[in-house]
Amino acid sequence: MLDIAGLALTALEQELIKHPNTGAVILFSRNFQDPAQVTALIRSIRAARAGDILIAVDQEGGRVQRFKEGFTRLPPAAHFAQHPLLAQSAGWLMAAELLAVGVDFSFAPVLDVDCGISTIIGDRAFARDARQVTELAGLFRQGMKVAGMAATGKHFPGHGAVAADSHLALPVDGRDLDTLRAQDLLPFKQLIAAGMEAVMLAHIVYPHIDRDAAGFSRFWVQQILRQELKFEGVVFSDDLSMEGAASVGDFPERARLAQAAGCDMVLVCNNLKAAEQVLLTLPVMDDPIREQRLLRMKGKELMSGEKLQQSQKWRIISSLIKQLNDQE
Repeated sequence: MLDIAGLALTALEQELIKHPNTGAVILFSRNFQDPAQVTALIRSIRAARAGDILIAVDQEGGRVQRFKEGFTRLPPAAHFAQHPLLAQSAGWLMAAELLAVGVDFSFAPVLDVDCGISTIIGDRAFARDARQVTELAGLFRQGMKVAGMAATGKHFPGHGAVAADSHLALPVDGRDLDTLRAQDLLPFKQLIAAGMEAVMLAHIVYPHIDRDAAGFSRFWVQQILRQELKFEGVVFSDDLSMEGAASVGDFPERARLAQAAGCDMVLVCNNLKAAEQVLLTLPVMDDPIREQRLLRMKGKELMSGEKLQQSQKWRIISSLIKQLNDQE
């Protein structure tokens, strides 16, 4: 999964999208002007690929909402602790609005348990109680499913108990496995049992459990995620351009180790040269199981943007969410 620089594709970006190792494009705020522009951009990405390609975005709400103009402003996940009946509606709204412009999925919901330590997570988490996170994130995910969007729980096995920002450093979480099983892993366990389609790994090392950061750890991916939690969906790396991933080597080595740990798709963002290196260095490998997993991430458009905003359901839910933002 790679990204692009602006509001339209460059000639180089078109060539990179054609590469057989390219499986997805993630969009950021810099790629968005309004719904009409981003719809046209997504169509051009699909045309450049001339085959299957996934389009993703981070549209959690609050601090992390890439598309704003023409979209309903979503509150931070933490706000739903006081308004639980709106969690499912918000998941539906987020997904329906993205599907209408051609996005396949948002990297949501956040399943981290807020421990009052991590400012990079903070109100992106639904709650400080693992069971409440499970309940609210489960409702949000159900709303996404009704709209036709697959869910991605992040950041496995849990980012809420470290102060460091993995964009800037490699966080270290000194807790033991039993502690994580009793808290951070609970939302993942329950949503996986309910059929969650994907998980994104954390760039965090848990030295009392495994020496490798979770995003490069066969223990976390194979033993805990696949075997213990019986997860059969897509495993995404977090962005390999983050400083939390830098300790293991250059970009091709980061990608190789993430794949060796069990990642189905690796992300290289905000560094086009690095993305090109990874595309050209990794061998092109057919993997029917991986392809089947990734196909589950394709969005199912509910209706066009115009029809969506004419629908009574959208008008009611959008109004309720706007009122929630105003109250906060």
